[in-house]
Amino acid sequence: MNPHLAAIAKQFLARGRIVAIDNYGGGLINDTFLVETDACTRPRFILQRLNAEVFARPRQIMTNLTTIHNHIRTEHAGKVRLQIPEIIPASDNALCFQDDKGDFWRALTFIGNSRTLQKLPDVHAAEQVGLALGHFHHLLSGLDPVLLHDTLPGFHCTPEYLRLYQEVLEQTEADLQSDAAAFCLAVIADYRQEAAVLENAKEQGLLQLRVIHGDPKLDNFLFAGDSDSVISIIDLDTIKPGLIHYDIADCLRSCCQRGQPVIFDLAICRAIMPGYLSQVSSFFTRQDYRYLYPAMRLLPFELGLRFFTDYLQGNRYFKVTAPQQNLHRAIAQFQLLQSIDDQERAIGEILEDLCPR
Repeated sequence: MNPHLAAIAKQFLARGRIVAIDNYGGGLINDTFLVETDACTRPRFILQRLNAEVFARPRQIMTNLTTIHNHIRTEHAGKVRLQIPEIIPASDNALCFQDDKGDFWRALTFIGNSRTLQKLPDVHAAEQVGLALGHFHHLLSGLDPVLLHDTLPGFHCTPEYLRLYQEVLEQTEADLQSDAAAFCLAVIADYRQEAAVLENAKEQGLLQLRVIHGDPKLDNFLFAGDSDSVISIIDLDTIKPGLIHYDIADCLRSCCQRGQPVIFDLAICRAIMPGYLSQVSSFFTRQDYRYLYPAMRLLPFELGLRFFTDYLQGNRYFKVTAPQQNLHRAIAQFQLLQSIDDQERAIGEILEDLCPR
C-alpha cells in the first residue's frame, strides 16, 4: 500500500483502519482511488486528488456540491430516484484536505452494487440514461444557478475553444501534413462558423442559464449491478451555471457513438430522448426544443476541437497513453459530427415527434 495515499486516506477515516487502496475508474482528469477499510459503518469510500491544472479553485467545487445536496434535501425529500455521492469531511470537518505538496484531496461516499458501461447494451439501458439525466435536471431546475461557483470559466464555450485552437495552430510544432491532421483541419474549417450557435442564443435571451452537470458522458452514469437501471450520476466537479443543451447533447454524443469509422446510432437517440424530455417538460420552452438539434451537432465539434488542440499542444489536458491518442479522439468526434449531419432528416423527425404541438 502506498504510504502517502494511506496517510491521506486516514484524514477521512473516523474509526477503523485502511485495508487496501486501489486505482478506480478511468477518468481523464482527476486521480481516483477506492479505499477499503475494516469499519462497519463505511467499509469503502472514494478518494480523489483534484487536478489543480484543470480545477484552479477546488474549494469552490466542494461548496457547489454542498449547495446542490442542500437544495435536493430541502426541495425533493423522499422524491429522489438517484443516489448522489455525498461528501465525507476530513478529520477537521473541512470539505477537502490539502497535503504538503499542495494537492487537494476529497472523499466521497461509494455507491455500492453498481457498474459503469462502456457501451449501452440495448435501448432499455438507453431509456434509463435519458430518464436519469432528465431527473437530475429536474431536481436542480429550481436552484438559482447564480448560487453556484463557475469552477471552470469558459468550459463549454465553443467560441473560446476555437480562439485557443487558432492561437495554438499558429505556434504548434506538431505534424500537420498527415492525412489525420488534414482531416481535422478541414472539418474545423467547415464548421467554425457555427461554433457560437448556443452562446449566441443565450446572449439573445432565447436560452437561459440553469444548473448543469457539465460532463454527463456514459461512464458517469452508474447502473445497478444486477439490472440496466441507472442508480447514480457521478463526477459532479463540473456542475456549474450553464445551458442544459450542453448536457443532453454531450450525453447523446457519448451514448450514440458507434463503430469504426464512428457513426451516430439513431436507435439509441430515439430511446434516450423520450425519457429525458418527460422529466424536463415542466420547464422546457419552445426555444429549448428548437436548439436541441444544433446542440447535438455542436458537442462533437467542440470535443473534437478540444482533443485536436490538446494534441497540437503536446497533450497537456487530457490523459493519454500514446502521443497521437488525442488526434485519434478528435477524428472520432469529427466522424460522429459528419454522421449526425448525414442523418439530419431522421434526427429531426425524432425531435419533432417529441416536441409539444
